[in-house]
Amino acid sequence: MATKEQMERNKKNVAAFYDLIINKKDAALARKLYMGPRYKQHNPLVKDYPEGLIEFINWLKDNHPQASSEIVRIFADGDFVICHVHSQRPPNVHRAIIEIFRCTEDGKIDEHWDVIQEVPETSANPNSMF
Repeated sequence: MATKEQMERNKKNVAAFYDLIINKKDAALARKLYMGPRYKQHNPLVKDYPEGLIEFINWLKDNHPQASSEIVRIFADGDFVICHVHSQRPPNVHRAIIEIFRCTEDGKIDEHWDVIQEVPETSANPNSMF
């Protein structure tokens, strides 16, 4: 079980990693600084291992260079870091995403899951998705 200090370190690592891959689209630096060697991927649209993520980020850079995401909330529970994210792809695509990362004992990101939901134009209630 991760200590409080390890969980705080993992949250910082995940936030920095996420900014590098999604906002700066620098998967090579993110791999070097934050990824474990096997990086197991659970998103069925992205290949396993660091190379799979790099391939996806290169696709994102080529096809949606203005895409960006903001981590609205971040939590740690043991080796897991959970992010509640607001993703934007211009001109007008907004998504609510839950990102789950598992970190190794030394703070490297080694596994990833995500759940993605489009933000509708109208809602049946007055509550924000964020």
